[in-house]
Amino acid sequence: MRGENTERARGDCAPARRNMVEIVEVKTRKQKRLFADYPLTLYKDCPYYVPPMFSEEKNILDPKKNFNLEGCDCRCFLAYKDKKLVGRIAGIIHNRANELWNGKNIRFSRFAAVDDLEVFDALLKAVEDFGRERGMDTLHGPWGFNDTDREGMQTYGFSERSTYATDYYYPYFCENMKKLGFEDESKWIERDFTVPERPYERVMRIAAKLKARLKVVDVAETMPVRKIVKKYGDKFFETYNESYAELDGFAPITKKQQKNILKQFATVINRRYFSCLIDEKGDCAGFAVVLPSIAEALKKSRGRLFPFGWIGGLKSIRKPKELEMALLGIKKEYKFTGINSILMVRMMCNIVEDDIRKIESNPMLETNFSIQQNWKFAENEIIKKRQTFKRAIKND
Repeated sequence: MRGENTERARGDCAPARRNMVEIVEVKTRKQKRLFADYPLTLYKDCPYYVPPMFSEEKNILDPKKNFNLEGCDCRCFLAYKDKKLVGRIAGIIHNRANELWNGKNIRFSRFAAVDDLEVFDALLKAVEDFGRERGMDTLHGPWGFNDTDREGMQTYGFSERSTYATDYYYPYFCENMKKLGFEDESKWIERDFTVPERPYERVMRIAAKLKARLKVVDVAETMPVRKIVKKYGDKFFETYNESYAELDGFAPITKKQQKNILKQFATVINRRYFSCLIDEKGDCAGFAVVLPSIAEALKKSRGRLFPFGWIGGLKSIRKPKELEMALLGIKKEYKFTGINSILMVRMMCNIVEDDIRKIESNPMLETNFSIQQNWKFAENEIIKKRQTFKRAIKND
C-alpha cells in the first residue's frame, strides 16, 4: 500500500482576526472571474491539485452555457477577510432531485477556503441562508449538479493527484466540517488499477461466450464516436438514468443537458477506451467510458485549455499515458449477467497494446456493491476516499 502523507497540507492561511468575514454574492463579470480563479491561489503550491476547466467555472451562473442550471437555483459567494479574498462557495437547490428524493435540501459546491473556521462558517452560512429563504431544511455537500459533476470532499489520499473529474481538498477541510457540527453522509472510494502484462484470458473467454448468448454488439469497435453519439446518444442516457437512479443524490440527466454532455464526450473520448453495447432491440444494454487523463494538461494551462493549452490536451487524448474510469452503466435487465466483462474486454486489450501504465477510477460509492463487484477480477488498491457532509438548517 502507498504510504499516507502524515504531514498536514496547508492552504494560504488567513491573517490573525481583525475584521469580520465579508460575504459577497457573485454577480459581476469580475466577480465571476475571481470565483473561477480562486482555487488556483489556494492550491498554488500543491502538486496534487488539478484545476477544472476555467470556462466551466466562470460560466456556472450562465444558463446559456451551463445547461445543468435547468431545474436548479444557484448562487455563488466570495469571502473576504481584511480585504483579502479567502474563499468561495456555490449553493445549489436541485428542485428535481428534491422532488425525486422527497427532500428539502440545498447543496454546497465549488467550496474552497483558507484554514480559518470563521471563513468556513461564514461561507457555509451564506448557502444556508439561501436555503432557508427557499424553505430548505438541510445543507449538504459537496454535491454538484448531477453525477457527472464533481462531488465529495477528500478524506484520505492527500498525497495522490486528483483526476480531472474530482476536486482536491487539504486535510483541514474535513476537520473544520466536523468542528462546525456537520455529520457524515455519502462516502466514496477511488482505486488505482494494476495494468496486466497481457489481457486476462479467462475474462476474454467469458466475454466471447456472453456476447454470443446475449446478442449484443459493441458499436465502438467499428463506429466513430460522433456517429455513436448521433445514433445512440438518447439510448445511452436512458441506460445511464436507469442504472444510476438508486445512487445517492441522483438526479436524471435531461434532454437539454444530454446534448451538452454528449458534445463534450465526442471531443474527449478515445474510441479505444470506450464501449457501447447495443442489443437486438436497438437499446443500449451497457456502456463504459474510460477517459484519457488530461490532468497534466490542465495543470500546465491552469485550467485554460483554449486556445493554446488544448495542444497538450489533444496529445493526452490521442496518445494517452494515463486513463480515468469515468462512467459505467448497465440496463437493469442485463444486470448480474456478467455483461461487464464484455464492456471491458476490448478496452483491456487496447490498454495492454497501447502500453498504458496508469489507470485510476473516479469515485465509486461504498454502498454501490454491484460496481465494486465489477472490479474483483482486476488487481487494484484503494488510494483515495471522499465523502459528503450534512447539517440541519435551523430557523432564525
